[in-house]
Amino acid sequence: MQTLLNDIKGLDHLPPKAKVFIKPNIVWWTSEAVFPKWGVITTSRVVEDMVVILKEHGIDDIIIGEGMVIEPKDIDTPAHAFESLGYNVLKKRYGVQSVNVHKRPFKKVDIGSGHELKFNNDILESDFLVNIPVLKTHTQAVVSLGIQNIKGLLDIESRKKCHSTDPEMNLHHYISKLFNQVPPSFTIIDGLYSNEFGPTFGGNIRRSNTLIASADVLSADMVGARILGYEPSQVPHLVQAAQDHGRPIDLSEVELVGEGMEKVTHYHAFSIPYDEDKKMFKMLADMGIEGMALSNVDLSFCTYCAGLYSNLVISLLMSWQGKPWDDVEVLAGKIQQPTPGKKKTILFGKCIYDAQKENPNIQEMIPIKGCPATLESIRKAFAQAGIELSPLLENLPARMGFLMSRC
Repeated sequence: MQTLLNDIKGLDHLPPKAKVFIKPNIVWWTSEAVFPKWGVITTSRVVEDMVVILKEHGIDDIIIGEGMVIEPKDIDTPAHAFESLGYNVLKKRYGVQSVNVHKRPFKKVDIGSGHELKFNNDILESDFLVNIPVLKTHTQAVVSLGIQNIKGLLDIESRKKCHSTDPEMNLHHYISKLFNQVPPSFTIIDGLYSNEFGPTFGGNIRRSNTLIASADVLSADMVGARILGYEPSQVPHLVQAAQDHGRPIDLSEVELVGEGMEKVTHYHAFSIPYDEDKKMFKMLADMGIEGMALSNVDLSFCTYCAGLYSNLVISLLMSWQGKPWDDVEVLAGKIQQPTPGKKKTILFGKCIYDAQKENPNIQEMIPIKGCPATLESIRKAFAQAGIELSPLLENLPARMGFLMSRC
């Protein structure tokens, strides 16, 4: 790690005696079951190595902070995550603080054109950011790297705001502005394991043995995108960020050191294959499932609904008994439209319910109104539609075991 930093002069702009904020990528956690963490959560060894290097640079004021996807008011899960990942050991060894940003103050920040997001105050008051995302693709954002990782420092309402229906101020636009608001930084993308169909534990995990580091987060992300198999020009938020900063949307101004990219580049798909004719995820269509139209994830899905949707897909895989379901359509997000003639329409979440509750094309409406919805409300809604979902939906250890078996 030290050799890597020396090669790219990654900490040359670290102020003496700086207040440093380390942002790993934890995304989601549960204390109820073991689940596949590699390729999803920043490797603790990489975090500790960075802490050691910072201490060697005379830095004593270090905060590790994250705002993982959790139920509102849940303080036990982040505490369990920090303990399990060894962050409390780092506190004992090096005096490092660990903070759940959901329990800390937020401050409104204008990201441009009068649009405001609330950022964690600890990062705004820090002198330096060490940004440690994981090397993965993202169902909505194409890649989830350094810039996307900063989204975990927003409050929940701001994260939801990023999933706007506005074609201009959409998710890509919001993500592109995030790194403008943080202090000077160093980014190290943890690619010891990488994640295809990320960003969470439902993806395909690969052992990639790669670290990507830069004092410039946009350069790091453009290289990370290329290693995942994408030109930077194929990632909308990188295109916008490059335009904002007068940068070419390629690697022509990026000086590369270390291993050549061709040795570590492997294509990672970001969008789960989808059968457009059957309006179904291909994995479901290939099983012969009939009588179901399941709309795909779009930019308007917030993180909570997107996560629940992936759980639903897993449960449907386990629930199919070979008998066609009763012409059921599932809509979610904010912009999806019902198909005229469908017998039953499940509105998955408060946003789509508010948008479509008066639509005359819905014959029988079955709403799931929560924000986020509960697993119990999902089960009941599908039961009303004549679909008995597998107990796996609400059995977290079993669901995680199913995912572990795929890794």
